[in-house]
Amino acid sequence: TSPDDEDTFKILVATDIHLGYLEKDPVRGNDTFVTFNEILDHAQKNEVDFVLLGGDLFHENKPSRKTVHSCLESLRKYCMGDRPVQFEILSDQAVNFHYSKFPWVNYQDENLNISIPVFSIHGNHDDPTGADALCALDILSCAGLVNHFGRSTSVEKIAISPILLRKGRTKIALYGLGSIPDERLYRMFVNKQVTMLRPKEDEDSWFNLFVIHQNRSKHGATNYIPEQFLDDFIDLVVWGHEHECKITPFQNEQQRFYISQPGSSVVTSLSPGEAVKKHIGLLHVKGKKMKMEKIALETVRTFHIEDVVLADHPDLFNPDNPNVTQAIQAFCMEKVELMLDNAERERLGNPHQPEKPIIRLRVDYAGGFEPFSIYRFSQKYMHRVANPKDIIHFFRHRGQKEKKDIDLNFGKLVSRPTEAMTLRVEDLVKQYFQTAEKKVQLSLLTERGMGEAVQEFVDKEEKDAIEELVKFQLEKTQRFLKERRTEAEEEKIDEEVIFFLQLICALCKE
Repeated sequence: TSPDDEDTFKILVATDIHLGYLEKDPVRGNDTFVTFNEILDHAQKNEVDFVLLGGDLFHENKPSRKTVHSCLESLRKYCMGDRPVQFEILSDQAVNFHYSKFPWVNYQDENLNISIPVFSIHGNHDDPTGADALCALDILSCAGLVNHFGRSTSVEKIAISPILLRKGRTKIALYGLGSIPDERLYRMFVNKQVTMLRPKEDEDSWFNLFVIHQNRSKHGATNYIPEQFLDDFIDLVVWGHEHECKITPFQNEQQRFYISQPGSSVVTSLSPGEAVKKHIGLLHVKGKKMKMEKIALETVRTFHIEDVVLADHPDLFNPDNPNVTQAIQAFCMEKVELMLDNAERERLGNPHQPEKPIIRLRVDYAGGFEPFSIYRFSQKYMHRVANPKDIIHFFRHRGQKEKKDIDLNFGKLVSRPTEAMTLRVEDLVKQYFQTAEKKVQLSLLTERGMGEAVQEFVDKEEKDAIEELVKFQLEKTQRFLKERRTEAEEEKIDEEVIFFLQLICALCKE
């Protein structure tokens, strides 16, 4: 190695790989596995010091046997070998990996032969659940293939202790925070309950790198993490969870640190952000200087999206014309053909790209127009497109009012497709607590606890989540009553339980 390499960390950065997404789809089923292999192949060819993943390695909280097997196969193929690891860890690994049964980095395990260590935080898709608070990454960690870090066990306060790495004269303090419900983390930041611990010696000589997996764009008053919440001593934030690729480091004017948002390596929602070309990053760090090199992913299925507003074409479409629906359908077919031509041109220079593209045409039919049959339209593209069933999406822009019609045809109104309403489980639970009559309301279970338990039950398929919450709350209440030496009279017990719940609610609000 040249003297330059002796002091330079080379880190492959990626997030949101979503292994197992649409794995049963006959066309797109293997997309995530193929791209994961491409990512690790880049790591191997570039002889990186380590791979850094920003969460959501898996799409499902309980990935299938096929997905776990495929992941283990890739990690074993690319990350094991004789090439020596060139950096050392200076921090107390028992603190960095305290929840692991093997609290040390995998390449220092004498029973393993690791050539490329992988460090990963968990995302919101593959976060710890259940009584043992385990996640899919813990399986990879136990197998010695991934170093799972950035896990916090407390719901009240977080102290993030960095993994301290040194290569030659370059020192990196690697901070990680696995996904936490945004509202909860927002509240913890506001209450100054999140601390980032710094090295005692020469704290200004470290390159501070922070990996986070949260909403970056605002999804409600507290359903995101504002960038200014993060400490200003950080040099670079690798931001997972957001799927749009904005990997080139962008400086936050206020805090002065840089943010790199690698984005996902697979299209999981048919939205414009996902159509941006997918990249991973090769991060070079020497001293306090860094350089992020973009690497375009070649195995990602191409995705083209376009919007059409029918009301913008009065010369082509008149809602009173009896043949207007056929005219709209012909216009949409023309648009789809153009997108297919563009996709084909893009694929010509790239033999690794999958053959069938993902195509999405969003049609705003406000202004008295009728949608045509999506099913019949999709039949024409069964063998040319990877997503024939959802090529077309009809919606009506909320800002545009339909022209007033005195004779309302309710049949027409009912049959119109509208944009899907996304109701969150937590909101339904909240709604219940706010509207239920006093006599049928739950009194021992808190709104927040119940909301999280029901969400785990629904989203993560944790069958025992609600039962565990009830058991936990019951035991906690019984302990409280014993400590207060409450007399065994029903009225006295009720009084103490109400007092106990008021205490809990007060703590929750803090």
